[in-house]
Amino acid sequence: MHDHIDEQLVELARCLRPGDDLSGDGLDAAVQELTDGVEPGRHGTWAWYPWSGRLVHLLPREQFRRVRTDRNRDKITAAQQQSLLERRIAVIGLSVGNSAALTCVMEGVAGSFRLADFDTLSLSNLNRLRAGVHDLGLPKTVLCARQMYEVDPYLDIELWHDGLTDDTIESFFDDPEHPLDLLVEECDTPWVKTAAREYARRHRVPVLMDANDRGLLDVERFDLEPDRPLFHGRTGDLSAGEVRELSPAQALAHLLRICDESRLSPAMTDALPRIGSTLSSWPQLASGVMLGGALVTDTARRILLGDPVASGRYYVDLEALIAPRGITDVPDRAASLGRPTAGAVR
Repeated sequence: MHDHIDEQLVELARCLRPGDDLSGDGLDAAVQELTDGVEPGRHGTWAWYPWSGRLVHLLPREQFRRVRTDRNRDKITAAQQQSLLERRIAVIGLSVGNSAALTCVMEGVAGSFRLADFDTLSLSNLNRLRAGVHDLGLPKTVLCARQMYEVDPYLDIELWHDGLTDDTIESFFDDPEHPLDLLVEECDTPWVKTAAREYARRHRVPVLMDANDRGLLDVERFDLEPDRPLFHGRTGDLSAGEVRELSPAQALAHLLRICDESRLSPAMTDALPRIGSTLSSWPQLASGVMLGGALVTDTARRILLGDPVASGRYYVDLEALIAPRGITDVPDRAASLGRPTAGAVR
């Protein structure tokens, strides 16, 4: 059992009155005012975490979130923070998507989430997912939700353990009582990538995708551009149904068109012909996944707050930005600094 409510109340008082020198009787009075005279041990909420056997005494939701996000201010104002916590984000694919979802939670970008993934945690995932060997075999949806609840137990999280299928994708998007404000798409299945965008466009939901190579972030503002072609027009008019019928070789070519094969990193370009022979799957690094979580969260926050974020393909290429010593002429620097590439369709 963890009862640190006294320390939380002290921190809350100091967050609300940063200009006051709270100590001694003045601090006690401030705490009494916050609890309306209720004994601290009876104030707030107890959160039970069955997977770890921990019982934690916490402030009530609004007070808890006021303290937890205090250091966001005023990069995020109090009014903006409240607005963000009223939003709902969906995440499809919880390898790269795990980092995006967890970073959104830490920053207070959305208070409701819909998580979809059919897979379980395997040993080879531990090079990029923040998890431990004791989590092996756990559904990725459950792993991600546990991590999120440990940051904020007041979250609303829906878990879709089977990922998205023909039978479930419509209900994933068509929920009038709980509409989506933004979609983060990070799955590997070509049909799902396409079908999710078809539904997102239909429901005018913006889509973000981090490709985990060269810091590539895709932004598709279907909320502002309901007729926008999927994947910036890179795949033509190919529908999800047609994508499903592609052969394995055609599906790979389809994915390469989505990612723009000509702009892949040298390491990824070298890896492609060796997947299935000397490599078991796509190479991914923890640093790239964590960068992707940051890119998605920062962009999601700005979109949800109504800031001007244009559709397009953006690169935050660390190898180009942080060049070898003595090199001053870095090629393709404009794209690496985050501006849309010339081929981005607006």
